[in-house]
Amino acid sequence: MAYPELRHLKLERRGPVGWLINNRPDRLNAMNNAMRDEFALAWHALDDDPKVRVIVHTGEGRAFQTGVDVAEIAEDGIGMERYRQSMEEFEVHFTAWHQGVTKPVITAVNGLCAGGAFHWVADADIVIAASDAQFFDPHVSVGQVVAIEAIGLLRKMPFEAVMRMALTGRHERTTAQRAYELGMISQIVDPPARLRDAAQELGETIARNSPAAMAATKRALWGALESGLTDACKAGAKELVSMWGHPDQEEGPRAFAEKREPRWTT
Repeated sequence: MAYPELRHLKLERRGPVGWLINNRPDRLNAMNNAMRDEFALAWHALDDDPKVRVIVHTGEGRAFQTGVDVAEIAEDGIGMERYRQSMEEFEVHFTAWHQGVTKPVITAVNGLCAGGAFHWVADADIVIAASDAQFFDPHVSVGQVVAIEAIGLLRKMPFEAVMRMALTGRHERTTAQRAYELGMISQIVDPPARLRDAAQELGETIARNSPAAMAATKRALWGALESGLTDACKAGAKELVSMWGHPDQEEGPRAFAEKREPRWTT
């Protein structure tokens, strides 16, 4: 499957793992208006590729991502007004969650992760980071409000830790070790040069599982964040039952009994 040619993002596939790579290293992968529009194309391209079972998102150079391109905002005469309607209507498409991606998504944080970069940390299924990664949110330091990204992080982290990062702005940075302790990430990769290898290995491990079962699992668990306990469990039960009679549910036990890798339905 041919991927679209993008200016600020790179799309690749390595075996069952699709890669979305932020590609503005000269600007620390800050998101300008063009890059913003490319994300929707990129997520859909990887989600629609039948050979991709897991998606890894990372960055080129010494930063994963550093939020919106502040220089563009300051210089183009439009500033944040460009984004007003999309935010007022919450019509955004940066992340896999925004785009309804059903495949597992791993965010692999290399180097700096700042401001709007937390969209992808908050909305990924799994987040890993290089041991030299640094996290901070400079919004209030440049006169902007911390909101959507931090709200998403509250699903993973203690409230005070998120609030501290929001209010200290660019004046305090969180290390990979501290991010791990707070539950922002689930794995520290050392040395940092092994980050992509570790992400590929994790992706290949996840890709061994039933695609249909993982998609239903994502719907059940992410859906639980949108409702109360009873409603979430009822919705989860429907996802559970949805796999009954599916070929993968018969293939899994059969492969286990025969001591072989399962042959999943794609």
